[in-house]
Amino acid sequence: QAQLVESGGGLVQPGESLRLSCAGTGRGTVVGWFRQGPGKERDFVAAISYSGSTTSYANSVRGRCTISRDHGENMVYLQMNSLEPEDTAVYYCAAYIAIGRQAETLRTAAGNYRYWGQGTQITVSS
Repeated sequence: QAQLVESGGGLVQPGESLRLSCAGTGRGTVVGWFRQGPGKERDFVAAISYSGSTTSYANSVRGRCTISRDHGENMVYLQMNSLEPEDTAVYYCAAYIAIGRQAETLRTAAGNYRYWGQGTQITVSS
């Protein structure tokens, strides 16, 4: 059973970068990042298959973010560049177990993810 812990959030200025980390990503898991801004719903940001060969990004972050994973360390990372005030939110790491034919089909709806971390805050402000 995956127990996820996020880290790496903080206060940055527009245009700066951050790398979020998610510890505890287990065997056979698809891992995703979601975010929830003030007064907003929780939105999909990015996801990666267990093999790491398949990734998916929300249109709002595509080209600015890169998701990756390190099996040896059971870690998943989200590198975020050119941050904008609109990126201000609590960022959550989430996972579900996918095997066989589903292993490379990434789900983007939060309801598909069984395991969740507590979140890490990113604030982008000048």
